[in-house]
Amino acid sequence: MKNFHDSCKFVGEGRRIVGLMQSRLLRTLAAAVAAACLGTPGAARAQVLPSAMAGGFRLSAGGAASGSYIQYGERDLGGVSAFVDAETHHRLGIEGEGRWLEFHQNEQVHVETYSAGLRYHMNFGRFQPYAKGLIGFGDFNFPFSYAHGRYLVVTGGGGLDYRWTSRIQFRLPDVEYQDWPQFTYGAMSSVGISAGVKVGIF
Repeated sequence: MKNFHDSCKFVGEGRRIVGLMQSRLLRTLAAAVAAACLGTPGAARAQVLPSAMAGGFRLSAGGAASGSYIQYGERDLGGVSAFVDAETHHRLGIEGEGRWLEFHQNEQVHVETYSAGLRYHMNFGRFQPYAKGLIGFGDFNFPFSYAHGRYLVVTGGGGLDYRWTSRIQFRLPDVEYQDWPQFTYGAMSSVGISAGVKVGIF
């Protein structure tokens, strides 16, 4: 019985730590977005700007179809993702992303991840290649729903956006490698690819 109580305390402490990490992540993201927004009015007031500095801030959102290989059980899952990009003329921006891998389930295994972090992009005509580094958490549903866990997820990736109009871009490939360092059965990884549409808000 003592071991059972100790295990419960351990799980409770783990959940508390993950909750604190999520709270800090959201506060950091909010502060970064606020800082970017506060920097925008100064650029808007300037009468003359070099062409490379035009368009000081851009906010976009989009959605995509996603597929991922999950190391646990060597599974292939499909799903959808949604993202928000806050970009600056300095090529450095912020991305927030949610991904729901619910299709092609086997034994009721499905995964959701929620991440945010930095995004670096370059422009070559209508093409915008980018790289990103995100951190967040993932919800993992184990076989036959016998357990459900929430874990730290660290993501590295990149891709290519194609500008169709001034507001609409196609996200051609977006590739991500996710590391789950605190997974129940040891560190786990997943690799995903997505394609979709991105729309400028302002």
